[in-house]
Amino acid sequence: MNDPRLQSPAAARNRQPIFEVLREVLPESAHVLEVASGSGEHAIYLAGTAPGWTWQPSDPSHRALASVAAWREAAGLPNLREPLQLDVTGGWPVAPFDAVVAINLLHISPWAVTEALLAGAGAALVPGGVLYLYGPFRREGRHTAPSNAAFDADLRARDPRWGIRDLEAVTAEAGRHGLRLDKVVEMPANNLSVVFRQ
Repeated sequence: MNDPRLQSPAAARNRQPIFEVLREVLPESAHVLEVASGSGEHAIYLAGTAPGWTWQPSDPSHRALASVAAWREAAGLPNLREPLQLDVTGGWPVAPFDAVVAINLLHISPWAVTEALLAGAGAALVPGGVLYLYGPFRREGRHTAPSNAAFDADLRARDPRWGIRDLEAVTAEAGRHGLRLDKVVEMPANNLSVVFRQ
């Protein structure tokens, strides 16, 4: 039987630590847009763990959207919306959101995607709303671990437009769209949770 549900070992490892940070920065009731939902496993877990969050998954990829839809159908969660096809460099959904979440996106996309994500989040968030980013970052121009330096070299070999971003550059760009850095939380496997507020 051809099951469209994709699986990511990383999602199974990091979903609980991500939830712990989101639980601290989001209210019990929140309308959340997840950008680049990928397999959909984070959406399933986070919507299932926090029933007060209305979770809107999205992705530009048809394969990812099919995976999210299949996970959603299997889970039957009332607070998990049907996935949207969304390329952040195009048009954004008009509804205001309490949070925009992007997990493992910035380093596997061109810098233009980061710029578009920050601009879109700045416009889509309610006052005081949260932009949550998860993934590896450079800090003060340096990698936080040798494994991240090797990962960065591998990413740039695959696509020279990809690579681990400087947190300071992301923060400066966020500031241009009314987003201020609220907190940085060190996560497993040399990743960071980065929280901005509108």
